[in-house]
Amino acid sequence: MRQAETLPGLTALREDEALFRDSVYNFADREIRPSVREMDEQAKIPRQLIDKLFELGVMAIEVPEAHGGPGAGFFHAVLAVEALSRVDPSVAVLVDVQNTLVINALIRYASSDLKEQYLSRLAGGAVGAYALSEAGSGSDAFALATRASEQGDDFVLSGRKLWITNAAEAEVFIIFATVNPAAGYRGITAFVVERGFPGLVVGKKEDKLGIRASSTCEILLEDCRVPRRNVLGELGKGYKVAIETLNEGRIGIGAQMIGLAQGALDHAVHYTKDRKQFGKAIAEFQGVQFELARAATELEAARLMVYNAARLRDAGEPFVKEAAMCKLFSSEVAERVTSMAVNLYGGYGFVKDYPVEKLYRDAKIGQIYEGTSNLQLQTIAKQILGGP
Repeated sequence: MRQAETLPGLTALREDEALFRDSVYNFADREIRPSVREMDEQAKIPRQLIDKLFELGVMAIEVPEAHGGPGAGFFHAVLAVEALSRVDPSVAVLVDVQNTLVINALIRYASSDLKEQYLSRLAGGAVGAYALSEAGSGSDAFALATRASEQGDDFVLSGRKLWITNAAEAEVFIIFATVNPAAGYRGITAFVVERGFPGLVVGKKEDKLGIRASSTCEILLEDCRVPRRNVLGELGKGYKVAIETLNEGRIGIGAQMIGLAQGALDHAVHYTKDRKQFGKAIAEFQGVQFELARAATELEAARLMVYNAARLRDAGEPFVKEAAMCKLFSSEVAERVTSMAVNLYGGYGFVKDYPVEKLYRDAKIGQIYEGTSNLQLQTIAKQILGGP
């Protein structure tokens, strides 16, 4: 009887993957960690740091070499987001949106001319943003009020977008608008819009609970004229661009959540070994050990789910259910692990002189953006029940 082939574990990395992950984490430890508190308080990522992220190669991971990128896989983007999130999830989401939403959508749906025009820019220093949400269309993402009317060889966009990540820094926006309101979601179209197009105004920057250094702004479209050639995908198929891109983006959020949870657990382990009460390190108390053990176990399970979803995507296999599951579970684990870390730090965990309170604040967004936890449950239920 022939011996069965032994497959490596899901968290086993190839040599190139391990080297890439370690290089990103070392960069984060060296270049980002000293500025985490300052960026959080100022609610801004310095342009110098963004330039260094481009130099590191994490801002255009899947962009083909022909357009100036490394042509790596989606799993490499997941590794980068996870590694950065161990130090600062705000920087990680800048990288995440750039790769899993903006560049991903362009690679999948852009014409050859649009790819040539914009992928090279996004690989060469331009930040991208993804503008779907509106005041009246959060979870009901396709109830868009933003309109696009045809005028000759152009479309004219009018409306208002909210909660747009990277908007303050972005030079390139993917914006969703309704061309034919009577067609419902089938009237939605995606457009590639440049910051310099007349009529596009980046508005108020939100003052957030967590991931404060990451910009979240409104976008005002006041008769913004967009060339017809900048339609992304087909007219009326913007819903398809949005759904399929967000399915992949959820894996990126999962990576962010396991990264920040790992960072919190690392801090908690280090602190409990050093902190002494009743004559010994608090890590020697069984109650503390059990909390750390449970956190590590849940985090390992979440990482397995994220890696599995990412590898399924790279293999061209169905992954919608797994993407929703990994985002749902990893965001819950991140909240529990960061809360545990704050508790173990005691009073020190509640002040900004120590790192875990920030990670606790940063974790909350994981259950909200790119589809709330209830929407993930709805997606999972449809997948297992065979619903429409």
